[in-house]
Amino acid sequence: MEAQKRSYILAIIVVFIWATVASAFKISLQFMDFLQLLFYASATSVVVLTIVLLVQKKLVRLIDFTRTDFLRSLLLGFLNPFLYYIVLFKAYSILPAQQAVSLNYTWPINITILSIPLLKQKVKPLGIAAILISYFGVVMVSTRGNINDFKFTEPFGIFLALGSAVIWAVYWILNIQDRRDPVLRLFLNFIAGFIFISAICLLTHRIVVPPKLSLFGAVYVGIFEMGVTFIIWLYALKLSKTTAQVANFIYLTPFLSLLIINIVLQERILVSTMVGLFLIISGIILQQFSKNR
Repeated sequence: MEAQKRSYILAIIVVFIWATVASAFKISLQFMDFLQLLFYASATSVVVLTIVLLVQKKLVRLIDFTRTDFLRSLLLGFLNPFLYYIVLFKAYSILPAQQAVSLNYTWPINITILSIPLLKQKVKPLGIAAILISYFGVVMVSTRGNINDFKFTEPFGIFLALGSAVIWAVYWILNIQDRRDPVLRLFLNFIAGFIFISAICLLTHRIVVPPKLSLFGAVYVGIFEMGVTFIIWLYALKLSKTTAQVANFIYLTPFLSLLIINIVLQERILVSTMVGLFLIISGIILQQFSKNR
């Protein structure tokens, strides 16, 4: 099989797996709180990434890292997984899964907005239109279609879901200039994040053995949301002739996620969610088109 076909197959597998994690979040949060979920999920991801690095014989390369490298990982680990998933999981504990997954997907637009002050990038008129389209979609999802009343359902949960997208955008921008091996970088970030969440859980007495179903959900999240899928995605990008040929598959993830949410969680997917998500993704694609031009 040629490399490009293998790249497509791997990308589709990753997109499907990522589409399942919103349901996994919601199921796990029925039996444990958001801090416990992050503790067990991040512990799992650390184990998985350690095994991957041992197989790849990369773990020894950590001795070449400088003090600055480790301090940088401490900062990045605070942002992700620690702060990002605390905010995201709390949002999922408040909102219906369909709302949380849709609002969290505004992170590409946030990257564009934050790139203006942080990377000194200019936004073209078409890019501004893309931002407005996406955020009209945010209003549609947040109000559940009641745009005239402009009444947000669960405003704190909406704030957290949108906030998680901002945190991820900041994390992504800070990673742009980091030239270290991406798997080693992710490993150190999760080590740092696990230290932070462990400290919080110890202080709040949250380290307890959870029910089997919720523990399975946390392990699933640790493996597939935080760990191995990232590595498979990198490999798919590496096999592809161009990044865009694979990266565009990511736009299928939230729509597939809504389908799985409907089947697994039995949530009735609202028309306003579908329309709002379509506007959010349309804005992201339009923004990408603006950059390419």
